[in-house]
Amino acid sequence: MSAALTVFKKELKGFFFSPIAYIVITMFLLLSGWFFFSTFFLYNQAELRTFFTQLPLIFTFIIPAVTMRLFSEELNTGSFELLATLPVSSSGIVIGKFLAALAFIALMLLPTLAYAFSVSLLGDLDFGPVIGGYCGALLLAGAYTGIGLLASSITRNQIIAFILGMALCLVLTIFDRMLFFVPESLLAVFAYLGSTAHFQNIARGIIDTRDLIYFLSLIFLALYGTAFVLQEKA
Repeated sequence: MSAALTVFKKELKGFFFSPIAYIVITMFLLLSGWFFFSTFFLYNQAELRTFFTQLPLIFTFIIPAVTMRLFSEELNTGSFELLATLPVSSSGIVIGKFLAALAFIALMLLPTLAYAFSVSLLGDLDFGPVIGGYCGALLLAGAYTGIGLLASSITRNQIIAFILGMALCLVLTIFDRMLFFVPESLLAVFAYLGSTAHFQNIARGIIDTRDLIYFLSLIFLALYGTAFVLQEKA
């Protein structure tokens, strides 16, 4: 864990020395702000429901942009081979980079608390769904971060890593909207695979163990797959 903590500190600091990080933060705040304030002003509704409803789709494009360089850049420059010679396991490297990316996304979400503050000034805000929404956002971000890391570990090209990660996240995001061709007998199984429904359950303040198991399993499988790919490359 000490090795993972060292990688975590290094990568988190590295985010703020990269102009891409500030571009990603700006794009996220512009997109999330648009969805919130369009409801706030155009429809005269002081609520966070639209913001949380659109968050999975926003994360689909934003999170792969955060994770795309984490392994592909090192694989391209050859610095990963140097990192592999240090007394740090592949799992320690993966966990450190994962936690750094997730911490960066949590910091990116922090300014959006102003939306909740704005709503609370105009009326009675139900804090249950708000707390649930942010807890769900972190779980969803963790799952998509793991997928982004897996995509970044597969290729040396950051653009390909971004496209691959975005494609995988997009499939999970819209999966429950593509069930019309699934046989009715398998509908429940396939419906469970989509991430949006699980996120929306938690965002409504409903804590279901099935939703927690879904996200934690997705994170574990993505990180395990990333560590496996890196061991093959080492």
